[in-house]
Amino acid sequence: MSKRPHVLLSVAMSVDGYIDDTTPDRLLLSNAEDFDRVDEVRANCDAILIGGNTIRRDNPRLLVNSEERRTERVRRGLPPYPIKVTITGGGLDSSFKFFHTGGEKLVYSSTTAVEKMREELGDFANVVDGGDPVSLPAVLDDLGARGVQTLMVEGGGTIHTQFLTQGLADEIHLAIAPFFVGDSAAPRFVNDGTFPQNPQRRMDVAEVRQIGDIVLVRYLPR
Repeated sequence: MSKRPHVLLSVAMSVDGYIDDTTPDRLLLSNAEDFDRVDEVRANCDAILIGGNTIRRDNPRLLVNSEERRTERVRRGLPPYPIKVTITGGGLDSSFKFFHTGGEKLVYSSTTAVEKMREELGDFANVVDGGDPVSLPAVLDDLGARGVQTLMVEGGGTIHTQFLTQGLADEIHLAIAPFFVGDSAAPRFVNDGTFPQNPQRRMDVAEVRQIGDIVLVRYLPR
């Protein structure tokens, strides 16, 4: 069996734990320097994963923006962009920016929605049967078999919660913005769940770094 990739969760949140607000516009939590750090981390990963809900809500491109970093990836024998990965039970179509930029795209769909997803997306993505519901261990096994060694997971909250509660995260990059959202209806970093990381099993802190007005903390969950 192929080795599963190293899983890195990346998130920016407010001091009170929110990753967005409830307005139609995306809430920018990071500053320019921290966005550049994220771009560098992306450039050093083989694949980037976000949930289908995040695609529908934020419509991200999910690219390596630096031309210099893309050139360096090519020099190393890699494609300019990491593989873009999403997980969905359905409800995605080819209108989203995710499918029109960057390189290879993988969609792990629930078994019942695979055929519909393939019809919707056509040549824009490779749709893979991930089980019903989609199994994260199966996704990681499949990515490992495709040669993915490092997977960056950029959310949203449901996806982060699943990786953490199932003990599948190797590290967390947590960027904390210096303000509050203060709205319990807004999405949070994680949802309710039973986490292996608890008062009896505390995470290790690998790094604490100030990036302008942002504080980056790197946690090692396991």
